[in-house]
Amino acid sequence: MRLEPRFRFAVYAAFAVLFVTGAAWLAADQLKEGPSGDLWQAAAANLLMLHGGATMATLMLLGALVPLHARRAWRGKKNRLTGTVMVTVNAVLIGTAFGLYYLGSDTVRPWMSGMHIAFGFFLPLWLLVHVVRGKRGRRA
Repeated sequence: MRLEPRFRFAVYAAFAVLFVTGAAWLAADQLKEGPSGDLWQAAAANLLMLHGGATMATLMLLGALVPLHARRAWRGKKNRLTGTVMVTVNAVLIGTAFGLYYLGSDTVRPWMSGMHIAFGFFLPLWLLVHVVRGKRGRRA
């Protein structure tokens, strides 16, 4: 179920921006306690804003992926395992992002943050697995 090249590029670009801004925010957030803390605090705030904006675009792309890619691949019995993991990982990221943004619980927040970070670092690796498995399936 190969995606149209421009759409595929948009999906990859959106995931790349999310990964880079998320990883950079994590670094800036750690550095804001240091000697140039004000600079890193401002950087962290801007990175989080960019991350949120990229999230909105990515949510639109994920919504388009369901009828254009996921549903067709599921019916064709193609790459179901890695596709199911992709959907699950994205659902966890969406759910934990919602929790981080809208829930003010000091008890739940560290747990949600840890899950969001772990799944965010896992996603690019699994996307690669999903794409490689899909290409192998097409050749067979």
